[in-house]
This record gives sequence, C-alpha cells and structure tokens, in this order.
Amino acid sequence: MLETYNIFVYGTLKEGFPNFKVNTGVRLAGDFVTKSLHALYIVGERHSPWMVADEVNGVQVTGQVFTVDKQGMQAMDKLERTHEENGYKRVQIEAINTADQAKLPVFVYLKQQNQLLAAQVSSQLLHEYTQKEAAKYLSLSAGG
Repeated sequence: MLETYNIFVYGTLKEGFPNFKVNTGVRLAGDFVTKSLHALYIVGERHSPWMVADEVNGVQVTGQVFTVDKQGMQAMDKLERTHEENGYKRVQIEAINTADQAKLPVFVYLKQQNQLLAAQVSSQLLHEYTQKEAAKYLSLSAGG
C-alpha cells in the first residue's frame, strides 16, 4: 500500500505559485485554514513566506491541502531544507475545511520563533500569502 501524507501549504508550494512544480500531490477540494493560530511573514532578500506558531497574536492562516506520496514529501522536505538547522521544520497540525468545517490532521512547514528574531522581516501578512507577495519571491534557481 502506498504511503501518503496530507500537507497544508500556505506559500510558494500552493497551486499556481512559484514552487508548485515541486508539489506533486493531489489537491483536496476547497480551502483550508489552520485550527491553531499562526503569524505569517515575508522574510529576507528572497521575500520568502514564513509561518510561525503564535497562539497570542496569530490568526488562522489560509492555505491548500495536498495528498502526497513519500517521494513527493521528500522533494518538498528538500526544498524546505528540513534537514538543515536553519530550514523549516515539518510538524503536524490540524487544518479545517472552510466549506464544511471538517478537521483534518496535516503536516506543515513552520519556522521557529527564535529563527524569526534573527531574520529580516519585511512584512507581516494577515491571513494569506497571495500572488501579490509571490511576485516578489526569488527562487534559489533564479536568485542564486
């Protein structure tokens, strides 16, 4: 039996966004929000989206959920540099389908609060990473 994972994507891995080519998953219908509260930032010279757990000042972040196989998850882990100390951490959270309020356990790529303190934050987003922010994003292949 094929091992699969549900992954909540909120930034460049969303359908129609700069790193979607790495996302080989099958999108689940509808939009999803995080059950727990998070803060969403644009960070660094590459204008990368970072999501950080923040139960005090955070919001429910909007994103998409994909079912991916092990190979697809490994490709996303590589992109998000989960094996590096300053990379994203893949953690499990709950997402809520906005259409029917169904809850679903999902993986997500988060940055840690201590990484944010040392980062160059250009802006904090409200609930969602949009094409407006993605237009400023510089991928590693394009930017070095």
